[in-house]
Amino acid sequence: MAGPAIPRWQAQLPNALTIGRLLAIPPFVVVLALADGSQSWLAGSIFGAAAITDQLDGWLARRWHLESRFGMFADPLADRLLIDAAVIVLFLDHRVHWAGLAIIALRDGLMIVGARLVVPRGYEFSVSLLGKLATWVLYTGVAMTMITARGTLWPAVIFWVGVGLSSAAAALYGFSARRQLRPAD
Repeated sequence: MAGPAIPRWQAQLPNALTIGRLLAIPPFVVVLALADGSQSWLAGSIFGAAAITDQLDGWLARRWHLESRFGMFADPLADRLLIDAAVIVLFLDHRVHWAGLAIIALRDGLMIVGARLVVPRGYEFSVSLLGKLATWVLYTGVAMTMITARGTLWPAVIFWVGVGLSSAAAALYGFSARRQLRPAD
């Protein structure tokens, strides 16, 4: 027996939130870049609001049974682009160390290439608790870096914990895909 029909606006809301997060990236980058290395509550607020949509769109899609192929592709892409854009600008403003940028870019590149290799072979990425935690710690570290004075240590600590967790989550996804797709002996 099918559940009750939901209104069209409700059915489109999770993907609309994802699209909104993607559309927020250019104005966010402009606001952060205009801060010119100074703390920016406006950039942090835009980033934080976009980050909240990350949790909200997935939760709504699961709750309302609206998971879609678009959402499965666009949601993690929007997350990565939002974090990557922020880290690039923060690096250019000398607020994030080059190694942090390099690790995040390498991780995201490997995840994109890896997904292109394993998804056609039947592997389905399912977000792990470690992956969610890593994303939220990174969101927090990046946002706190934006709203504090350059050189403040505690946001950098949160950022680096997020980098470590996200690297561990990427490794976990890689091992899982390898194990699931290993040819039978």
